[in-house]
Amino acid sequence: MGLLVAVGYLFFGHHVMRLVQLVREPFLLAFSTASSEAAYPKMMEQLEKFPISKKIISFVLPMGYSFNLDGSMMYCTFAVMFIAQAYNIQLALGQQITMLLLLMLTSKGMAGVPRASLVVIAATLASFNLPESGLLLIIGIDQFLDMGRSATNVIGNSLATAVVAKWEGEKLPATVAPEPLVTQHAA
Repeated sequence: MGLLVAVGYLFFGHHVMRLVQLVREPFLLAFSTASSEAAYPKMMEQLEKFPISKKIISFVLPMGYSFNLDGSMMYCTFAVMFIAQAYNIQLALGQQITMLLLLMLTSKGMAGVPRASLVVIAATLASFNLPESGLLLIIGIDQFLDMGRSATNVIGNSLATAVVAKWEGEKLPATVAPEPLVTQHAA
């Protein structure tokens, strides 16, 4: 996640921290529910405050949920590599690159399906003649890993939406004033 924020810094400078602050609630929602889809409505609302137009958000964000699953792809790659290492199976660099490309394709569209990563990992294991029984090594902690995957997907999709907005010439904040605090006075 830190790497995604660092890349966002290249595009937005210190304003990336404002974006991260705005998507904090959708981030926590995705983390706690292990579903980035649960955070979708709140994320749309928060991205408008950055400000990004509804036109850009309504086009880019659904595409991101379908095709920009950074956390899911990274997890699947790391899980397959972990299983290969646990069984002391060496994979050549060419096999690792092929696996990465395969997982980039097969991880698409799994954001809305809980535990879909296990199916993708099982298929990848079979494709590279790795033992499918290796899934037993990660199945017990998959819920916790799913929480991190979902949260990473939220950060990646919010940054992608903001980058597209910048490319489309939307005026992003030069200086962002803090939101006013709402205080209630006793009568």
